[in-house]
Amino acid sequence: MEKVVIIGAGAAGLTSAIYTARANLAPLVIEGMQPGGQLTTTNDVENFPGFPDGIDGPTLMAHMRAQAERFGAKYLFGEVLKADFSERPFKLTLTGDEVIEAQTVIIATGATARYLGIETEQKLIGRGVSACATCDGAFYRDVPVVIVGGGDTACEEALFLTRFASKVTMIHRRDELRASKIMAERAMNHEKIEIAWESVVDEVLGDDSGVVGVNIKNVKTGDISRIDCTGYFSAIGHKPNTDAFVGQLDMDDVGYLIADGVKTKIEGVYAAGDVSDAIYRQAVTAAGTGCAAALEAERFLEVLGE
Repeated sequence: MEKVVIIGAGAAGLTSAIYTARANLAPLVIEGMQPGGQLTTTNDVENFPGFPDGIDGPTLMAHMRAQAERFGAKYLFGEVLKADFSERPFKLTLTGDEVIEAQTVIIATGATARYLGIETEQKLIGRGVSACATCDGAFYRDVPVVIVGGGDTACEEALFLTRFASKVTMIHRRDELRASKIMAERAMNHEKIEIAWESVVDEVLGDDSGVVGVNIKNVKTGDISRIDCTGYFSAIGHKPNTDAFVGQLDMDDVGYLIADGVKTKIEGVYAAGDVSDAIYRQAVTAAGTGCAAALEAERFLEVLGE
């Protein structure tokens, strides 16, 4: 039986691993199907403290992994398919029907950005295609970008991108935005924002340098037109990776775990990072909650006398 099992190996999970490993709790990190999390798809990270020249995402996550391993963290490649938190020790069922028992569990499975699923879009993720304007907007100074979506998030991110981009084109399949009235008006009235109404992305165009444009199709006429751009942002939402915990933990309507700080309704089970954060979704905030979850797990085990 493990004292601490951490599900997920992104910024939140690896920070939890560093802290619990340094507390001599020998955490087991279940890495999931994307070890390193979303940052492994990011070429340049400029907003994580300590790297004045920036660092690429995979290198940052490799450093964090090695740091936790240095203090005794263990790693297991696999995915948790089912969790049983009804009694202690908790039971986690992995791919291959392997069952792991744990005294405490830190859930850091993150949230997966929703993309349209177009083949050319997927190929260019990290090379001009992004789902986080806050993370990557500063890379697109004085160049045109597009953003897909028509809700509050899309409007908010489009407005944020106007700080950097020369022009922001919102691509929306309807003839009106789904955003709240105030957000929609701000976007429609901004001088740098244009909206391609009743349109969908047909193809993302790229070369060795990354994104160079998109072909969009009018949903009524079927006409194809091209928009030249250097950046492509998807703003159609995120899906929290919480399927394994349905029926075990409280979630909101989208599927984000509901926690008091990092504490779920089950003592000894904690949520860290984007799996319970629908607002900030930043590596540094994920790391912060990963630290908090680790400290809570350590205190809980102390109370148990472990």
